[in-house]
Amino acid sequence: MDFSGFVVQLLNGLAGASSQFLVAAGLSLIFGVTRIVNFAHGSFFMLGVYVAYALVNQLSSVMGPAGFWLAVPLAALVVAAIGAVIEMTLLRRIYKAPELFQLLATFALVLVIKDAALWLWGAEELLGPRAPGFKGSVEILGRQFPSYDLFLVVVGPVVLGLLWLLLTRTRWGTLVRAATQDREMVSALGINQAWLFTAVFALGALLGGLGGALQLPREPANLEMDMTAIGAAFVVVVVGGMGSIPGAYVAALLIAEVKAICIWLGVVEIFGMSISFSKMTLVVEFLVMAAVLVWRPWGLFGRPQSTARAQGVAEAPLRRPAKSYLVAVGVLAGGLVLLPLMTAGMPYVTVLAIDLLIAALFAVSLHFIMGPAGMHSFGHAAYFGLGAYGAALLVRAAGVPMEVALIGAPVLAALGALVFGWFSVRLSGVYLAMLTLAFAQIAWAIVYQWDDFTGGSNGLTGVWPAEWLSSKINYYWLTLALVGAGILWLRRVLFSPFGYALRAGRDSGLRADAIGIDVKRMQWAGFVIAGAVAGLAGALFAFSKGSISPETMSVARSVDGLVMVLLGGIQTLAGPVVGAVTFNWLHDTVARNTDYWRAMLGGIILLLVLLFPQGIAGYARQLFERRSANSRAAALGESVDQEVKA
Repeated sequence: MDFSGFVVQLLNGLAGASSQFLVAAGLSLIFGVTRIVNFAHGSFFMLGVYVAYALVNQLSSVMGPAGFWLAVPLAALVVAAIGAVIEMTLLRRIYKAPELFQLLATFALVLVIKDAALWLWGAEELLGPRAPGFKGSVEILGRQFPSYDLFLVVVGPVVLGLLWLLLTRTRWGTLVRAATQDREMVSALGINQAWLFTAVFALGALLGGLGGALQLPREPANLEMDMTAIGAAFVVVVVGGMGSIPGAYVAALLIAEVKAICIWLGVVEIFGMSISFSKMTLVVEFLVMAAVLVWRPWGLFGRPQSTARAQGVAEAPLRRPAKSYLVAVGVLAGGLVLLPLMTAGMPYVTVLAIDLLIAALFAVSLHFIMGPAGMHSFGHAAYFGLGAYGAALLVRAAGVPMEVALIGAPVLAALGALVFGWFSVRLSGVYLAMLTLAFAQIAWAIVYQWDDFTGGSNGLTGVWPAEWLSSKINYYWLTLALVGAGILWLRRVLFSPFGYALRAGRDSGLRADAIGIDVKRMQWAGFVIAGAVAGLAGALFAFSKGSISPETMSVARSVDGLVMVLLGGIQTLAGPVVGAVTFNWLHDTVARNTDYWRAMLGGIILLLVLLFPQGIAGYARQLFERRSANSRAAALGESVDQEVKA
């Protein structure tokens, strides 16, 4: 740890900050105007790298070194054109849908774009050439520093200045800033809102593509860049404040420099304990985000989001199901009990059914806080993972029976939700969702790096159920019983006074507070209940697989949970169950039949979003209610006719 190393690491941080800023600025600009949390923005970054690679190879053979510098802006323009097409053909159709369904649509785009890149460029990493004119290094305080990184240090402030001029010195920029504050008023003044949104989306995609193209000399193009980029971009945007371009730059600088300092510190002895700060780079941005949001809920330069006048479809109140519905549920339960016996010759069906039941319980626990409580969580996998690791460690380290572990694991997950929920319920909207993501990533990093206790990246093996459950059929029946009990318990809670208080706080926090309901405490309790049920799902998952790894609490599992809930429909109690079964069945079926399963799955999700914006179960309920209303109207008409004849 010397001074020259410290300076070089700070410069490394500045170079990384420029790349993060370009991606985050595009994401922030798109959200500020369209209010879409664009999950596909990381795909624009990835496409920027791939398109730049293809263009550099073509243009360099014709133009020499100048081909590289022409290929970079051309790649950004190509990505901007792709973004404009996506906005006009897809997103323009769902602007008035609930925000979470927009998120689902952009997640489907991630799957489609990833497989398109796989088809065009293959699965291998593609290493681009070094930038002409910046192939060497410069000496700084006796250390060599890449000259291309110095170029990137300058790029960030230059792009920030150009964006500032565009947004403050042009009529178009004035319209963009006005739309950021009040979209409906801009439309009322006669501005063509559709084309304004398209232009903003294209500019955001251009910035994301430019950030990717500039990374070509630094890292190879690969298919995992989209998720890495979108995770970092979300953190930067939220820390800086949603919709704030200067905030995005300051946040990118802050996070990049904190990471650089952690690398510079390396391993440090503190009170006789060796602490590896370099390993903290996996989670340091989420620590920064959690600290900023707890201290300043709207980010460093953000402000509370204004309520849009044009909302999506109003959420209907939950109603107790009709008797016919209960009869159908009873028949379904009987069929599930007999399923292993009816498919005795197909053991895979039982294994798949166990996975579907566990996914349904996980989705129902997430729906509990998303639907009735109105709290959107991007980190619900943390409680699933805590339950899974809790069960595994209780059996392996403590030597307790599996039956006791199934009780202790949900308690451990509930304790995690108790701590994380205390901070999370103080926020709302996207900021609440991102804080839950931060806590989930912190938990994931601890599990991933604690080799002696959790097995680190290798996870834990030998987590098998009790001997009397060694048969998959017996374990299926246990899973069915516990999943059914968990779902029925959550349903009972929702129709209890506590559940009504939760929905009151969701629909009108001020009115609920005025009649004496402690809304935050109710939401906190809802977090704990949902965390306990998710922990039970995680414990069942651990024993069904016989092992556990950090993937069980990764961002991907949280996103899968969101997709399940939204696909089924957030306005119905059956929605998460239908969504979980549909998503996992589609995933299993499509993945076994094609190499490009992501694109097919994404296309199916997009089709379902466009056809059933209220979810599959929500659409089915709407159709049933419409037919019931028509039947009642027809019956009433017949009775009136009979009275007239009499």
